[in-house]
Amino acid sequence: MSSNDKAVSDETQSENSEISQAKKVMDWRLSPRSYEFLGANFHPLDPVQTLSRAKWMTAEKPFRYIVTPNVDHIVRLTKEPDVFKPLYKDAWLSVCDSRILEALAAKSNIPLKAVPGSDLTQQLFDNVITPEDTITVIGADEEIIGIVKAKYGLTKVNHHEPPMGLRRKPEAVKACAEFILNNPARYVFICVGSPQQEMVAKAAMELEGTVGLGLCVGASLDFLGGRTKRAPKGMQQARMEWLFRLMSEPKRLWRRYLVDGPRIFLIWHQWRKSQT
Repeated sequence: MSSNDKAVSDETQSENSEISQAKKVMDWRLSPRSYEFLGANFHPLDPVQTLSRAKWMTAEKPFRYIVTPNVDHIVRLTKEPDVFKPLYKDAWLSVCDSRILEALAAKSNIPLKAVPGSDLTQQLFDNVITPEDTITVIGADEEIIGIVKAKYGLTKVNHHEPPMGLRRKPEAVKACAEFILNNPARYVFICVGSPQQEMVAKAAMELEGTVGLGLCVGASLDFLGGRTKRAPKGMQQARMEWLFRLMSEPKRLWRRYLVDGPRIFLIWHQWRKSQT
């Protein structure tokens, strides 16, 4: 081999090494390992890792979305798998939004970390989003939008408030998706409850040209704006946030936490039996 040929070969190997390294970086961000647990796929990311992936997104990248299943979502997924599973399957990331699920996963040797959607939302507003950034919000109301804008000095907020009963109104879901398409932003906060928010995110992803990151984060802006109080840190760490919320809104939440929620232990028991 001539010296010129060797130089070309060395250069080619160097380029291939750089390409291989770039692919590893992309794989790390786009295809993290996932675990099937209680009928849903979860990515075993901690809050810092999840925030890192969210920060990687820009308004130039094709649209994708994050889902944050909690106990209530898993219970309803068990009742309506045909509705929930496709929505979770198409998500870019699925992180655990429940310290109860985190504990059950640990007992099943699955390394899930709790990444509450409300915490992720606050981290983005506190540490990533600047007053000059454009964001899009689907859901919430004008009062909360006004509070959040004032709190963070935001001037470019695209807000679409869909009608009630969104789940049963495919044209309204389509209108939400088209609003996301026509109002490009780095972050799209979809705050219309589950499975409506995941339906909107999936519909937006299926439209050609949609960009940014959709975050299916329920009442997170209500927490951010102070309308709804978070449990004290001690109760959160003791996995008792559900009790704080029940005490705060007993008429609205009693069935979720006292009737439907406890079914998660039966679902977990049945899931464990299915794994043997």
